[in-house]
Amino acid sequence: MTISMNLNGAPTELDVKPNYTLHDALQFKLGLTGAKHMCNKGVCGSCAVIVDGRCVLSCQMLAVECDGSTVETVEGIAAQPKWKPLLDAYCKWDAMQCGYCTTGFVVTAKSLLDRNPHPTEQDCKEALSGNICICGTYPRHSQAIMEAALAMNP
Repeated sequence: MTISMNLNGAPTELDVKPNYTLHDALQFKLGLTGAKHMCNKGVCGSCAVIVDGRCVLSCQMLAVECDGSTVETVEGIAAQPKWKPLLDAYCKWDAMQCGYCTTGFVVTAKSLLDRNPHPTEQDCKEALSGNICICGTYPRHSQAIMEAALAMNP
């Protein structure tokens, strides 16, 4: 099947099998590896992307469901100067150790900041509740998000 989407601001067409997940399409058809393959069961958050303004787990969504949608990945977020304060705050607060889960956290954080430009620590914890970090850097994520929010929306 051929599907069309706006991917990270660019019109994109690709051929996918009907059973391809969005994660499969991003990685194997487009070479985007930011959404990580970890649990493949929708419980870790490492494959998070934003589809039509909503944070979703790409391992749990079929690519064909994204036909006509707008999809943002961590690669697209990182390429936008607007989100540099978020990436800088993640580095400053060392909100990653092994780094495997970090892309999912950043995508989820971006989705939160799109909805709520001044989140509280509790808002951050609730938004990130679906993301798992085996290294245990949870408090640092909230600090990074709140600092980025202040830098982006004084």
